[in-house]
Amino acid sequence: MNDYDVPRGIDVLRVFCGPDGRYGNALGVVRDGSGHPDEASRQRLTRQLGFSETVFVDDPERGRVDIHTPGLRLPFAGHPLVGAAWLLDLEILELAVGDVFARQDGEFTWITARPEWAPPRTLQQYASAAEVEALPGPPPGEGWLYAWAWEDEATGAAAMLLSAHLGRALNITQGRGSQILTAPAPDGTVEVGGRVLMAARG
Repeated sequence: MNDYDVPRGIDVLRVFCGPDGRYGNALGVVRDGSGHPDEASRQRLTRQLGFSETVFVDDPERGRVDIHTPGLRLPFAGHPLVGAAWLLDLEILELAVGDVFARQDGEFTWITARPEWAPPRTLQQYASAAEVEALPGPPPGEGWLYAWAWEDEATGAAAMLLSAHLGRALNITQGRGSQILTAPAPDGTVEVGGRVLMAARG
């Protein structure tokens, strides 16, 4: 199970696993955020771990969490919150931007949040997943480009934005076999869900 070398007190989850339990995005979870009380120490640890995002649990009973990438603190991110909801098994996660509602539904963990909480991205549709895979890299310029096709990969926050933009539920295949599900609601929120598995426990 443990393919990761992580310090004590840190879990590694795979979020948005495929139906066979493989793939998914790796996520670091620091179970006791008080050991890294300031933003500088959290950024250092996040860079050391090397995952795209790491979640710091500041209050496991209330679900207060803080999300960092190796370069910055995020107000919201999809796959870290789906992973934290699975690990903490709570109905509400507390973020500075607002409360994220969570639920378990069989093998899937879901969160409900507002699309405007996600960092802004430019959405660019391509005719096929092959065209997206042929892109040499991100284009120059400011911000994030979310290049997508109907079979394209996605991250949780970007999947939420795409679902809100299209106004429909989505079943997204990510990378080689990860799966993300979305469902927009009439109140403007979007549910994002997927499978989560423990990959390593430090």
